[in-house]
Amino acid sequence: MIDFTKLNVGDRIQLSAKLFTARDRAHVYLLDNNFDKIKNSIIYHCGPIIKDNEVIAAGPTTSSRLNPYTPKLIEKYNIKAIIGKGGMDSSVLNAMKGKAIYASAVGGAALVYAKNMTVKKQHMPEFGMPEAIWELDVKDIPLIVTMDSKGNSLYDDILQNSKKVLETLMHK
Repeated sequence: MIDFTKLNVGDRIQLSAKLFTARDRAHVYLLDNNFDKIKNSIIYHCGPIIKDNEVIAAGPTTSSRLNPYTPKLIEKYNIKAIIGKGGMDSSVLNAMKGKAIYASAVGGAALVYAKNMTVKKQHMPEFGMPEAIWELDVKDIPLIVTMDSKGNSLYDDILQNSKKVLETLMHK
């Protein structure tokens, strides 16, 4: 597996690994229960569409709504990477220091990602298809590191630069 702690904001990667999908209900379940399979692994914020054990669509879902759960999840399971879209807050960035990264997947590319994913197992099927925890093997899915284990965040950088530009424009 990739040593995610060596990656920096802006690095592009082609990920080939085992990962687990997790949305809102899965995050609550993972914190309230022990699910050792997910230790030292990767979480993908995704509610895939799967038919006959084939991934049909698997695009990222917005990660920010999972901010309240993620620091504890990283700590409990030693999560190495989180994949999603839109980034996460400073509490997550702090929890990732020295441990994990956040990588952004391309929104709107659900079919492209699906072609490079294979179902290994469905966990918690009673949650329904999008909320279940899907264990997937992925091959060469394109991602960009947008929050690294050193405390850097592309989202924070963009916000700071935008504020500077706005300030300049307001004083013209």
